[in-house]
Amino acid sequence: MPKAGWSVSLSDSTISRRALLRAMPLLASAAGAQACGYSLAGRGSFLPSYIQTVGIPLFLNRTPFITVEQMFTEKVRVEFQSRGRYTVQPTETGADGVVRGEITGIAAVPAGFTDAQLATRYRFTVNVAVKFDDNTKKTTLWENPALSFSDEYELASRLSVAGGTVDGAAFLDQERAAIERLSTDFARSVVSAILEAF
Repeated sequence: MPKAGWSVSLSDSTISRRALLRAMPLLASAAGAQACGYSLAGRGSFLPSYIQTVGIPLFLNRTPFITVEQMFTEKVRVEFQSRGRYTVQPTETGADGVVRGEITGIAAVPAGFTDAQLATRYRFTVNVAVKFDDNTKKTTLWENPALSFSDEYELASRLSVAGGTVDGAAFLDQERAAIERLSTDFARSVVSAILEAF
């Protein structure tokens, strides 16, 4: 009989087939419990039940690209509203919780080239600081001060390139649809992170 703490291989003559069959239901139950716990992680809402109204004021914009903050703010508002559990308002006054955002950087750099070394695709990256505050308890429930979100987009038209980077204003003007998609993905990620505490 092996002592407690010793490992025993399945080929060891001290383990009978009957003992192994008796242990199988316990092993299956343990594995099932672990799998069940894993699959449920991240579902539902992490926010306290008393948070019913969410204020989402206009994000701050520390970049020279105007109107980007409006698009990103609106997408976050729409995404929160789509969850169906919250009343969303554009100010923090009277809100139970507040989403605050600050766009800290925007960059668009070539990511694909023709044989003549002309850019055909750009990687657009936005850096944002976001946090969610509980106004009732005056605490921060979630934050990411250095969120970076990016994607690659084919050019709709040729943009001027200087020093290896595209002119940001021209990119924003001509690639509005691309920014629209990026801001939608950004909003989904941020709202999911806030609600699921990931």
